[in-house]
Amino acid sequence: MQVAPPGRRHTVSVLTFDGMTPFELGSVVEVFGLPRPELDVPWYDLRVCSLERGPMRTVGGFTMTAEHGLDVFASADTVLVVAVPDVRAAPPPEVVAALRRAHARGARVVSICSGAFALAAAGLLDGREATTHWRYADLLRRRYPKVRVNPDVLYVDGDDVLTGAGSAAGLDMCLHLVRKDHGARIANAVARRLVVPPHREGGQAQFVEAAVTPPADDDAVARSMAWALAHLTEPITVARLAREAHLAPRTYIRHFRRQTGTSPLRWVIAQRIMAALPLLEEGAAPIEEIGAAVGFESPVTFRHHFVRAMRTSPSAYRRTFRATATAQ
Repeated sequence: MQVAPPGRRHTVSVLTFDGMTPFELGSVVEVFGLPRPELDVPWYDLRVCSLERGPMRTVGGFTMTAEHGLDVFASADTVLVVAVPDVRAAPPPEVVAALRRAHARGARVVSICSGAFALAAAGLLDGREATTHWRYADLLRRRYPKVRVNPDVLYVDGDDVLTGAGSAAGLDMCLHLVRKDHGARIANAVARRLVVPPHREGGQAQFVEAAVTPPADDDAVARSMAWALAHLTEPITVARLAREAHLAPRTYIRHFRRQTGTSPLRWVIAQRIMAALPLLEEGAAPIEEIGAAVGFESPVTFRHHFVRAMRTSPSAYRRTFRATATAQ
């Protein structure tokens, strides 16, 4: 994957088209396009691109004009496709060619929502696990049978090629990219400014039954989650969490999954991994001490769960992050 050389900001390009919805594009602009001098790290250079020249209409009744064309789109360090004009039609051949050029020279290629159809058309998802918005998953699987479509996750990180689910999961994908590039502390700071949770793991379910108005029982679940975050170093069981929520364990598990889309213990493990990231990035403590500091029973357990969540070991993550930070 291409990394911007020292002295140059990491460039991000995003593709727009006539008739697109602005939500996912807005997420990309909000995360990568706003200057953030308060974070004291080299921020991104965002370039909005389009195949079409001139004004483009968007859903919602306004128009926009992209400053750059496909040449600039293909030349960025990170290339983002947030949607395609029609999931049932072939993407424009010029876009497919631009994606292939970008990937061939080492760019990080990313899709959000139906943008996965463009990556699949370029052959970049062949033999890979990938995701898209759940409503397009069956169609993506039928049209591109070489792609291992997983409709049940928020995003899939293949290092050089990443795919994300649609709508609000686009923010999760963007924050995940910031965390890969700048670490957990910076990603958490950006999330606070966006007033969104700092991390939802990629394997979390897309569909959450009670995402808008949780019932009273789920307020108790939220309280139990707050308790867990304050006691990560202690043994945490479903029975203990259920007791904090004043619910029977089976009832608690049902309400927890309905609210979060994952299980209580899987959520606890994810929080412990996230708590470990800044310790690995910024400290020099041994791996064993870091695992214990965030609540894992043994170094073996810590490494096992870390590899499953981050697709690399704690020591490799530390080396990679520090090498990336030095290169910026």
